[in-house]
Amino acid sequence: MGETKSIDIFQMLLESSGKRSRRHEVLESLGIKEYFSDGSIEIDKKTCRGVDCQLCIKVCPTNALYWSYGQVNIIRDLCIHCTACVLVCMVDDCIKVTRRRSSDRVESFSNPRQVFRMLQSIGSEKRLDVVNRIFQPRRPF
Repeated sequence: MGETKSIDIFQMLLESSGKRSRRHEVLESLGIKEYFSDGSIEIDKKTCRGVDCQLCIKVCPTNALYWSYGQVNIIRDLCIHCTACVLVCMVDDCIKVTRRRSSDRVESFSNPRQVFRMLQSIGSEKRLDVVNRIFQPRRPF
């Protein structure tokens, strides 16, 4: 049987010279696709109730959020701006994720309602696209 190689993603990030290409390499090794060309994440430490819940840490697919020194901290190089943390946060406007799509559209989320609205919008666009593909308008003869 083949031997499984252990990857230390934190060390890989520390050693990186070309941050963007190294980031892509790290995420690819984890099987995570990066959908956004750029983004940021901020946590309001004054309103964060992480000591009670730590839900954002539990749902983060890349472990970019972690508990240390009595608060939620961020490894920004690992964040893929997926908004899972915003969706589960019990405090509105505690976590703010801003991201840029490849189409240069900028999205910003700081509460679950905004994430749900975006998901519904994307779902509607996809459904409309499927309907248009299935029922293509007839052309006059």
